[in-house]
Amino acid sequence: MADQVQEIERKYETPEGGGLPDLTGVPGVASVADRGVTGLDAVYYDTPGERLAADGITLRRRTGGDDEGWHLKLPVGPDTREEIRAPLSEDVPRYLAALVRSRVRDAPLVPVVRLRTDRDLRHLVGADGVVLAEVCVDAVTAERLAGGSGTARWTEIEAELREGTGPDVLDTVEEVLLAAGARRAAGPSKLARALAETAPGGTGETGAAGETDGVTGGAAGPTEAGTPGGTDTARRSGKTAKAEKAGKKGKAGKKGQKKAKPGRRTEPPERPTAGDHLLRYLRTQVTAIIELDPAVRRDRPDSVHRMRVATRRLRSAFRSFRTVLDREVTDPVGDELKWLAAELGVDRDREVLTERLHERLAELPHTLLVGPVRGRLRTWSNARRSGSRHQVIGVLDSRRYLDLLTTLDRLVADPPLLPDAGRPPMEVLPGAVLREARRLSRRMATALDTPEGHERDVAMHEARKAAKRTRYAAETAEPAVGTPAKRFVRHMKTLQDVLGDHQDSVVARAALRDLALQSQAAGESAFTFGVLYGHEEMRAAAREHELPRAWKEASRKKDRTALRG
Repeated sequence: MADQVQEIERKYETPEGGGLPDLTGVPGVASVADRGVTGLDAVYYDTPGERLAADGITLRRRTGGDDEGWHLKLPVGPDTREEIRAPLSEDVPRYLAALVRSRVRDAPLVPVVRLRTDRDLRHLVGADGVVLAEVCVDAVTAERLAGGSGTARWTEIEAELREGTGPDVLDTVEEVLLAAGARRAAGPSKLARALAETAPGGTGETGAAGETDGVTGGAAGPTEAGTPGGTDTARRSGKTAKAEKAGKKGKAGKKGQKKAKPGRRTEPPERPTAGDHLLRYLRTQVTAIIELDPAVRRDRPDSVHRMRVATRRLRSAFRSFRTVLDREVTDPVGDELKWLAAELGVDRDREVLTERLHERLAELPHTLLVGPVRGRLRTWSNARRSGSRHQVIGVLDSRRYLDLLTTLDRLVADPPLLPDAGRPPMEVLPGAVLREARRLSRRMATALDTPEGHERDVAMHEARKAAKRTRYAAETAEPAVGTPAKRFVRHMKTLQDVLGDHQDSVVARAALRDLALQSQAAGESAFTFGVLYGHEEMRAAAREHELPRAWKEASRKKDRTALRG
C-alpha cells in the first residue's frame, strides 16, 4: 500500500541573482543546516490533453533524493496538497492510476514533461533540535515530452513545513523572503509552470511545435476540449455553450471601440436566469462526485456519505426543476444516479449503523454488559465492512460508473434547457420549491394519520425522503431567493433530523435482533442486545412524539408566502 503525507509548501520566484537570504533571524529558528545539493529527475504523467493538470493534480516518477518513487499529489487547500507515494517501478502503479480514474476515464497516462532539478537544501532547526521546515533553491530545467518539444529554465525557492510544525513558520519565512526581493510564484506547481512555458508559443526556449490533439490552452496548460477536467468544458468554465458563443460575439464587437469615459452610460450586465442558477448548482454536484472519488477509494471519513449526497442532490434537482431541464434527457441520467446512490448506500448504511450501535453500547452501565457483546458486535461489523468496501470499489471501477461520469459532464456542458430556463429566477425557482413542499405535506399527513407500527415506519420514511427533496430544492434556490429559502432549508433540516433518527432506529432494531439471534446460536447471552433494542424503541417513540411540533414549525404559512416573494 502507498504511503500518504500532507504537503504544506509555498513557492517563490527568486530575485535577480537568486540565492537565499539569511534565515537565522526567523523567529523560532535557532540554526540553519546546509544539506547540500541534490539532483532530482522527475517525469510527469498526464493524459494527452492534460486533464490532471487542469484539476491541479500531479503524477510523477522521480529519482534522486530521499523520497524517490511515484508521487501523486491531490489539492487539499491553499498551499496544501496530499501526497500519496508508491515505490519506484517502470509503469504507473495500479493503485495511483485508480485514484485518478474519475478524471482520466479511458484516456492513457503518458509522459508529458520531464523536470531535472538541482536542489540546494537548507533545514530550519528549532532550539530543541527539531527540523521545523525545509527551504531550498531549485534550479529547474523543463523539457516537454508530449504536445511539443519546448524547453524552459528557471530558479525558484520552495519552503515546506515539516510534520507537526505550525503554519506560522511559513509566514515568518515568507516575510524574510519577500523583504529580500522574492515574490510568490504565480503558478501552483513546477508542473504548471513547465506546461505553460514549454507549450508551443510559451515563454520558454521553445522547439518545434508538436501536435496538441485538438486542444486549447487553459490556465494550467492545454486541456482536451469537451472532456472531464478540460477548462473549456461547461463544468470548468461555468458557461453553457450559448453563453460561450455570446462571449465570443462580445469580444469581436469590442474591436475598434473606444474606451468608455467616466460617467458614460454602459449596458448593464446580463442578469442570471433560472437556468444559470440551476446549472451552477448541478456543476457543483458533478464536481463533488469526481473529486470525492479518490477519497472514497482511500476510505476517507465521510467520503462515501458526501458522494452519495451529491448524487441525490443531482437526481433531486432533475426532478424538482422539471420545467427548466427536459426530463426526457435527465430521467435516464437520474436512474443511473439512483443506482450509484444505492451502491454507495451499502457502505454508508453500514458505517452509520455500526457507529450508532457502538455509541449505544458505550452508554450502557457495565452491569448491563452480559457476555462477549463487544466482540460479537466487532465481528459482525467487520464482516459487513469487508463485503461493502469490496462492492464500492467494484462500482467505482465499473464501466457503468465511468460512463455515468462522462454523461454528467456532457449534460452540464450542453444542458437540455426548456423555455423556463431563460426566465428570471424568482419566476421559476420558488415555484419548484413550493411544489416539493406540497408533496411533503401529503407525505406528512399520511405519516401522522397512520397508527403506530410498521406502516407508520414506512410512512415516516417516505416523508423523510420528501423533506430531503424539499430541502435540496430550497438549497438550489437560495442564492437567488435569499433569506426565505435559507429559512426553508433550516426548517427542512430540523424535520429531516427527526425523521432520519426515527428511520435509523428502525434499521438499528433490525440489526440488534440479528445480533441477538447470532448470540443465541453461539451459546452466548442475548440480554444486552435486548436491552439496546428496548432503548431504540423508546428513542423511536420519542421522535414520533416530537414530529407534530417539528412539522408545525416547518410548514408555517408565512414562510411559504415569503418564499413566493
